[in-house]
Amino acid sequence: MSIPADPGAERRPVTPEPPVGEAAERDEVDRIVAGWTQARGDLDIAPLAVFSRISRLSRFLESARREAFTAAGLEGWEFDMLSALRRSGDDALSPGELMRQTLVTSGTMTTRIDKLVARGLVSKARSPRDGRAVEVRLMPEGTARVDAAMAALLASERELLGPLGAEQEQALAATLRRLLLTFEAEEPPRG
Repeated sequence: MSIPADPGAERRPVTPEPPVGEAAERDEVDRIVAGWTQARGDLDIAPLAVFSRISRLSRFLESARREAFTAAGLEGWEFDMLSALRRSGDDALSPGELMRQTLVTSGTMTTRIDKLVARGLVSKARSPRDGRAVEVRLMPEGTARVDAAMAALLASERELLGPLGAEQEQALAATLRRLLLTFEAEEPPRG
């Protein structure tokens, strides 16, 4: 995996500079970076300053996701399936489209659809537009649960982003999008 360098960007220092001044706050990653800089000053530690923070933040996000899904009576995979259906425009998709959106195999998809049908969260029937095709459709209970989980998740995510102003949040989203697009262009994510 190689990420093309930004030709207009200045060369990064080998060691990221920690915050300075009275208002500077140091997090645990600053301490980790300082330790590695002292132990191995010959290494370019800059990626550690970025990816260690992403990794630590992902733990908080996963906790928020788990709480939101549990409160709505859903597991993570169930939320992924139901939210794909909810975003579809008419609350229905083919199993193939669900596979593409949730990045699972056909065998896994069949099992998951059957479990959601058994719970009364989705229905599976022949498509009214094409009698040869199968359509998976949200049931009212599935809609209620995915909507509740999404509302709770967004409230938690808003809280996680609380320390940032609107401009900082937009800049962070743009920076992460740029990085993610590089990865997605080379290879689709595996689930």
